[in-house]
Amino acid sequence: MKYEVILIGGGPVGMMLAGELALAGVKVCVIERLKETTPFSRALTVHPRTLEILDMRGVKSQLIKQGRLLSRGHFAGLDTPLDFSVLDSSSNHTLFLPQSETEKVLEEWALSLGAEIWREVEALSVHQDEEGVDVKIAGPHGETTLRSAYVVGTDGARSLVRKHANISFEGTDATFTAILGDAVLSDLAPMSVISRITEQGLVSIMPINDHIYRVLMIDMERRNISKDETVTLEEFRSSLIRTTGSDLGLNEVKWMSRFGNATRQAGRYRNGRLFLAGDSAHIHFPAGGQGMNVGLQEAMNLGWKLAGAIKGWAPDWLLDSYHAERYPWNTALLRNTEVQTLLLDVTPPIMELRSMLADLIQIPEANYQIAAQISAMDVHYAPDAEAPSHPLNGKRFKDLSLKLKDGRWMNSYPLLNKGTFLLLHFHSNEQNSGQWETYSNLQVVHASLAEADADWNDVHTALIRPDGHIAWAIPLSDPDPMQTINEGITRWCGDISV
Repeated sequence: MKYEVILIGGGPVGMMLAGELALAGVKVCVIERLKETTPFSRALTVHPRTLEILDMRGVKSQLIKQGRLLSRGHFAGLDTPLDFSVLDSSSNHTLFLPQSETEKVLEEWALSLGAEIWREVEALSVHQDEEGVDVKIAGPHGETTLRSAYVVGTDGARSLVRKHANISFEGTDATFTAILGDAVLSDLAPMSVISRITEQGLVSIMPINDHIYRVLMIDMERRNISKDETVTLEEFRSSLIRTTGSDLGLNEVKWMSRFGNATRQAGRYRNGRLFLAGDSAHIHFPAGGQGMNVGLQEAMNLGWKLAGAIKGWAPDWLLDSYHAERYPWNTALLRNTEVQTLLLDVTPPIMELRSMLADLIQIPEANYQIAAQISAMDVHYAPDAEAPSHPLNGKRFKDLSLKLKDGRWMNSYPLLNKGTFLLLHFHSNEQNSGQWETYSNLQVVHASLAEADADWNDVHTALIRPDGHIAWAIPLSDPDPMQTINEGITRWCGDISV
């Protein structure tokens, strides 16, 4: 096989997954029908947890140079903002950056690692057997068939891969539509922000730069229009007038589209050698700007597991854990966005409810809980049933400040740049720890905490997964830590010494 994994769909999720696989030495190809990265901004928000995982791969700084950091977010456009600055994270903020720019950075990263990207190529069919997958494609040079060990559908809501994998897409159809676009509004002062909900509908206007604004409108007079009906400049202007009282000096719209609140999720994320990620696995109203983010987090979860299966070290249960880990959290995401869409109604009872909720999330604890949910900082996976119990098991790995054995100080996230497991060993005086260095997919770091941390003060050793979650941590009280460590490495990493 020329390729070990074929990704169908070259949006941000496909590019992220391509980079993850290439980082692990997997021969990966992305099939994308577009000639170049879409110039439309679409998703604008990169959330704190996404910034963390990008930091783990060394690409966060490139994105930050191009965007704008914001410490606040929102839930259903309520008057009380969410405060991300209180999150326990080195990325306690969002990044406001057009999707097109995020996509370009991820594409460059994937290419630099050896991934191949075939543009102006369309996938026609996908067929799997016991030994691999055939993908029939059509491009500038005609039709041909590629073969790989696995295929991942990152091809959006109308996923070809999902269809050919015979995976259901369960949920509800849209009950209303909204208008989205990027416009030049000359009557607004630079960097103005408008967020308003009235009887006429909802409008949210955020600056992309000094001249262009992202505009989202739910116009009560136009909310029942099919999402397939093209938005005209005249409609955009009239909706803007109805929701704001003015056209705000509208003289140009860079792009515009219509979308609905259809909410659906794939019944499973895997069928044999076929996988789904991003919009191919779930769709929802873009409330809180969570869609692209959860897709990138899925790519991070799936990439190292697929690589492990291809390289031969992954235990049999590891690939199945992709669905087991991601499906429940995405189900919660869909409920979250459905609640937010309910709160966008302009009837008097809902308006009163919005006022009550805005007051409630002024309470710091309530604000924190919702901010953690929207930002995906609350995501944790079920603890490994075969590992010794510890409160950190399954949780996200935060960026610790470490003092290394050689006296250097550093943060922990750069240690994950290579996409391998990380064994943080805080007691380097044990006799037989040298055997761990023979594992090719395991980086062993002997260190101590540079700053006291209540969650980590009793940790003897921790195994960090390549996606930045804690596989297991063992306490100082463990009666036989060396045996526990060896058993944990064998369970998660298999025989990776070759």
